Amino acid sequence: MKETNTLILGAGMTGLAAGWASGLPIYEAQSVPGGICSSYCIRPHDVNRLYTSPEDGEAYRFEIGGGHWIFGGDPVVLHFIQLLTPVKSYERNSSVFFSKKNLYVPYPIQNHLGYLDKEIASKALTEIITAPKETPRTMSEWLEQSFGPTLLELFFAPFHEKYTAGLWTKIAPQDAYKSPINIPLVIHGAFDRTPPVGYNATYIYPQEGLNTLAQKMARRCNVHYGKRVAQIDVYKKEVLFTDGSGARYNTLISTLPLSKTMEMTGLELDERPDCYTSVLVLNIGAKRGAQCPYEHWLYIPDTDSGFHRVGFYSNVDTLFLPRSSQMANDRVSIYVERAYWNVSKPLDEEIRVYSEGVIKELQSWGFIEEVEVIDPTWIEVAYTWSWPSSRWRVKALKLLEKHNVYQIGRYGRWVFQGIAESIKDGLFIGAAMGNL
Repeated sequence: MKETNTLILGAGMTGLAAGWASGLPIYEAQSVPGGICSSYCIRPHDVNRLYTSPEDGEAYRFEIGGGHWIFGGDPVVLHFIQLLTPVKSYERNSSVFFSKKNLYVPYPIQNHLGYLDKEIASKALTEIITAPKETPRTMSEWLEQSFGPTLLELFFAPFHEKYTAGLWTKIAPQDAYKSPINIPLVIHGAFDRTPPVGYNATYIYPQEGLNTLAQKMARRCNVHYGKRVAQIDVYKKEVLFTDGSGARYNTLISTLPLSKTMEMTGLELDERPDCYTSVLVLNIGAKRGAQCPYEHWLYIPDTDSGFHRVGFYSNVDTLFLPRSSQMANDRVSIYVERAYWNVSKPLDEEIRVYSEGVIKELQSWGFIEEVEVIDPTWIEVAYTWSWPSSRWRVKALKLLEKHNVYQIGRYGRWVFQGIAESIKDGLFIGAAMGNL
């Protein structure tokens, strides 16, 4: 049993940042760093993932967890990222797509009511302005009070039914900043164009992919790969791995999802655990269809296949395409997301049938033609949610801290934050713990 004073679990962006700042050992389940924030390549008509771009450049670039763009963040952290790898800046181009009407409404929909039928737009505008000032208990109540019944029925209800896998009527309000309410902009947008707003109106991305950022951080870290955690014994202060090895610690820094850490420690609370949704990400490389949009991503409330978002990597940058297509832009690199709740990973046959349905639907819209790559990834904990009035998160963090287990990062602390904030979190904790 290897002994160390402090160790880090997980070599995603947060864990790598903590390892960079501290020099502490990191234990990572996969064979490469970056977690779900890592890119990879696949050649057309192949199935093998390449974690470095081939010399001839003839491969699609994807990300393991779908599109992860670096938005916001402390200027010092952004400077840190740019010192490690060159980045490019982008302005968000996203829309709500009503597939049955072939209608695109720029995001956020409430700021672009002029794209809708005049009667619907008029009702929605009145409802937003006169919305009741009450305290919502659930996300569904918050959505109706914020946007009114008209927009709820048209978009927010069917979209969030898919996005949260049916949880939106049960969970506490969350993510208000993702769809901000600004009455003057709502009024202006009913008659004219409005500027982009929200947390991700602009963002950056490494020119050579997120994997380059993760790899360059990992080079300065002491990462032990292939170390999937099986159990955390908080009394013996041991971490046991599925390969039969283990490591002792005095202090444990964990970037694992809070729910998973609680399960692995066996610690119990008199509180119902908060919930999460899993996401099946389909990465698709295909010939570009005649009706393929130029948005970076689309929110879609009315798909037949059940997915809620389609993102276009190559609309952000053609570097996601095989080199021979980057000038002509005659191919497209896509990610498709479908959410699940309280469900284990679908069987391979289920994924195959679903994938065929997605491809058929995208082809019927004219988004894609011949498919050259389709590559699925199951993200078990993709979005974290809380029950109304839940104290589980706070109690779980405090209980773990009593046993010298400190949760950090987006999933570790059960809060939404972007890549830049996760790196900042890791740098701070790593610097603090590395000097103890």
